[in-house]
Amino acid sequence: MATRGTRSEKVRRIFNQFDANQDGGLNREEMASLVGAVNPRVKFSDEQINAILDEVFRTYAEFIDGERGLTYEGLLRTYDDGAGDVDRDFDALALDLNVDEAGKAPAPVSEASSSSIVDERMVVESQKKQRTAAWAVSPNHGIVFDDTWKIVDDLEILIKRLKLKQAKDGKVKGENFDVYSDAGWSRELGPSTEISDKRVIWDESGHDYAVFVKEVGGLRSRADSARSREEAFDGHMAIGRVLYEHQLFKEALISFKRACELQPVDVRPHFRAGNCFYVLGKYKEAKEEFLLALESAVAGGNQWAYLLPQIYVNLGISLEGEGMVLSACEYYREAAIACPTHFRALKLLGSALFGVGEYKAAVKALDEAIFMKPDYADAHCDRASALHAMGDNERAIEVFQKAIDLKPGHVDALYNLGGLYMDLGRFQRATEMYTRVLAVWPNHWRAQLNKAVSMLGAGENEEAKRALKEALKMTNRVELHDAISHLKQLQKKKNKPNGAIPGESPFVIVEPSKFKTVGEKTTVRQDLASALQIRALQKVARLSRCNVELLKKEMSEHDVPVSYSGSGVPQKSIRKPNLEEILRKLLSFLKPDTFQGAVKAINERILSVLDENDSGRLDLGMFYAILAPICGGPAERRKRVAFDALLWRPMNEDGANLKKADVTRYIKLLRAIYIPSQGVSELMEVHGDLDTSMVSFSEFLVLFDDPDWGFGIMPTLVKLETGDRNRHGKTMCSVCRYPIIGSRFKEIKSHFSLCSQCYSEGKVPSTFKQEEYRFKEYGNEGEAMKDKCTCFNLQSRNEK
Repeated sequence: MATRGTRSEKVRRIFNQFDANQDGGLNREEMASLVGAVNPRVKFSDEQINAILDEVFRTYAEFIDGERGLTYEGLLRTYDDGAGDVDRDFDALALDLNVDEAGKAPAPVSEASSSSIVDERMVVESQKKQRTAAWAVSPNHGIVFDDTWKIVDDLEILIKRLKLKQAKDGKVKGENFDVYSDAGWSRELGPSTEISDKRVIWDESGHDYAVFVKEVGGLRSRADSARSREEAFDGHMAIGRVLYEHQLFKEALISFKRACELQPVDVRPHFRAGNCFYVLGKYKEAKEEFLLALESAVAGGNQWAYLLPQIYVNLGISLEGEGMVLSACEYYREAAIACPTHFRALKLLGSALFGVGEYKAAVKALDEAIFMKPDYADAHCDRASALHAMGDNERAIEVFQKAIDLKPGHVDALYNLGGLYMDLGRFQRATEMYTRVLAVWPNHWRAQLNKAVSMLGAGENEEAKRALKEALKMTNRVELHDAISHLKQLQKKKNKPNGAIPGESPFVIVEPSKFKTVGEKTTVRQDLASALQIRALQKVARLSRCNVELLKKEMSEHDVPVSYSGSGVPQKSIRKPNLEEILRKLLSFLKPDTFQGAVKAINERILSVLDENDSGRLDLGMFYAILAPICGGPAERRKRVAFDALLWRPMNEDGANLKKADVTRYIKLLRAIYIPSQGVSELMEVHGDLDTSMVSFSEFLVLFDDPDWGFGIMPTLVKLETGDRNRHGKTMCSVCRYPIIGSRFKEIKSHFSLCSQCYSEGKVPSTFKQEEYRFKEYGNEGEAMKDKCTCFNLQSRNEK
């Protein structure tokens, strides 16, 4: 083991070797020579070299002396931080401590350094250790035993043979295997974006591949028969790393898992196995391996400090793969704390925060990432999306354009900018963006559909029709058929001689007092508007598919420790990431991306209100009670579970009754979340909160069902749940011209029909101007036909 004195002298020799102009600093050209010389087997591209130098000059900016470059103290610090192995680099350069640059024996540098010279001479043929990729000479990841090099050489031959055979047969897809090597400068890279962009697909079905797998098994047996457990571990890690570099992930995984068995508390095999699982799309298994790596790294102290940020990042990425974005945010934050210059962690944090609807925090994190890496196109794109979500559209356009300037084929930036232009009514520009998306991704059916809609908005009906037909070739989704019907209806409307006056809006918005209802079953316009918003949340979060009995089961089977807030009130509180785990169980039927959308909707609509102090902790009992009314199941059962959830809270010790103050608070929260236009001001009021009287379940129902101060909108919501997929034949809404789905609202006098959305917004065709409008609601076409027949019979009798 070299002492500090020996190390510093070796670093001094390395520094002087490459300080060609003798100005006391290593500029970029001199540093590039150093990196290449100590990695003689690796053919770095200019892009890779620049990336390595950018990292070094940014990380060690305090040691950069103007144009002269990195000082000797800076180079020493890089080695102290584990950015390279002094001994290996010194040997690779064929330097000698006993001879100085002039060929003379050097003066003794210190007692510590001279006493270790004998140890330094005992390095075993370390030049051999430069015969592989950059990863093999990175700190703590190099090959230790000579026999391992023989296994690596044999494995490289096997891979080359397989590559030639599959390339000859035209089976292997991809090119340039060398571009996947790690940069080699003090970094353990996780799943790279390059892998997804330039993935090599091996044909695993043929005889050649089966032979290759058998031969790799033989190499593993050689590793297992090593003289010691450490040497066997060294062999399996090297086999795994070589296979990983060539994107033979399944085979690499086998080797890393064997290494895990040999040294269960070592961080590296768990980390590498996690990377393999992630690339193979097995996110749960990847998460488990990264958690094991994290546990080992924390237990290992400073030995693994350099790898800890990347473990946090990859753990977050694997959680995102499962749809657990709130949990991923926690680990991205940890990575940014452990390594403040980790711009990728900050970008991932910003993107994840955007994904759960926390836009201000997302912009802040993305700003920091961009400050560190101004050319980070993905960060610019997500920042623009967050700005758009916040309503800052002009700045969003500028930032989207910046992302596109940095990467002209950035599909997300082009697509999202197209959506922004659509929102602003700038249809021509939107069409241009969607056209550019399709140039990069020809089968992007959503871009094709949106292109058609933007053309329609620009008045280019014929072009829109052609674009829709192209979209139909890509997919046969019902949205496209509705869009085509909509286009036909617009054309019919345009051709009718008695249509709307040219230049006049096709509809007007009427004040609520002029909307009258006919019959007890017809929903009041304001109630429908609120119910539609709640129903939209149900659909996005898929809560109507989550039976309320699952909430009851969760409460009964999993208790939560009681904690105390600043006010001393006992609560069963829980952090957002832990709440996300509960939601994952409740919504276990959802795919990861759909679950992510559900969490975003719940976070924006519910958690943002419940976490009023931005503490990140929530009253779990209150959350269950808020969720219960919009879950699946009979309405009365939902109310009972809401009541039980309030009883479950620790401040309700009666066991059968609730404090009226708690019920009042609950109903105010319920209205603030689900009927915000009516409930926010109520939440601010405190009257009644000091009421210490107790409320039974029957009394709770009276308060809950109160149409003015309770949640009396629930019957309307239940009606929507059972009938909002009903279609009314070919009947179109007289305002939006789309097929009516759900309830149909027919105006009794003028006989025009509205869909639920247009009715709730108070829109009527501008050609029908009346003092008041009287509507009757039909849940399906059968009800309308029955009513029509009844009216016809009454009319016939009157005529007689």
